[in-house]
Amino acid sequence: MSEGPRETDFGFERVPERDKAGRVGAVFDRVAERYDLMNDLMSFGLHRLWKRFALWVARIRPNEHVLDVASGSGDLARQLARRVGPGGLVWATDINRAMLSRGRDRLLDEGLMVPVAQCDAERLPFPDASFDCVTVGFGLRNMTHKEAALAEMARVLKPGGRLLVLEFSKVWKPLEPAYDLYSTKALPWLGQRVAGDAAPYRYLAESIRMHPDQATLATMMERAGLCEVEVFNLAAGVVAVHRAYRI
Repeated sequence: MSEGPRETDFGFERVPERDKAGRVGAVFDRVAERYDLMNDLMSFGLHRLWKRFALWVARIRPNEHVLDVASGSGDLARQLARRVGPGGLVWATDINRAMLSRGRDRLLDEGLMVPVAQCDAERLPFPDASFDCVTVGFGLRNMTHKEAALAEMARVLKPGGRLLVLEFSKVWKPLEPAYDLYSTKALPWLGQRVAGDAAPYRYLAESIRMHPDQATLATMMERAGLCEVEVFNLAAGVVAVHRAYRI
C-alpha cells in the first residue's frame, strides 16, 4: 500500500507539499497591488523601523555583494543597494512574479539598477560562496522546506558571510491574548476593508502561528551550517532578527 503525498502547513491547513508554493503564490498575487499600503496599516508603520534595524544588524559595507531573498516590493533591496554603493552588487529574488515586478518597478523609479531573478529560495541559481551577505525579510515562513532554503542561503554565502533573517516570531507570553485578537480578527477585517479580500490576511495571521519560535529557528540555522547565531527581539517578540555566519 503506497503512502499518500507528504503534507505541510498552509496557515492552519494541512496541504500536500507540492501544493504549498502555488497556494502561497496565489496569496501574493492577490495582495501585490496593495502590499505596501497594507504593511503600513497592519504594523502602524513599524515595519519600516524593523527593516531599518535589520539593515543595521546586517552590517552592510561598501562594495559588498548581497542577495535579498523573497525581496517582495523591494524595501530591503533598495536600502541594501544604497549601502553597497556603485562598487557593490545587490540581487533581488522572489518566487512570485507579481511581487518581483512590483519591487523592480519601485527600484527603477528611484534610479536603482538592481538585477532581479524569479526563483525558488530552495534552489537558488547562484554559485557557491557568491555573497558577503544574504537577507530575507518576512519571507522564510512562506517557504515549504525552510531547512532547505536556509541551507541554500548558507551555500551561496562566502566563508564568514552573514545571513540575516527578519521574520515574525513568538510574542512575549503576557501579550499573547491581545496579539491573537488583533492578528486573527483585525487583520482579516482590515484586508477586507482596504484590499477587498480578507483571506490572504487570515493566512498571514495563521502562517505566523505556524512559524518556528526564536530558539527553534536558531537551531535550524545551525543545522544549515551556520554559526554564532544571535537573536534580536523587536516589539516584545512580535518580530525577531536572526543573524548568523557561514562557517
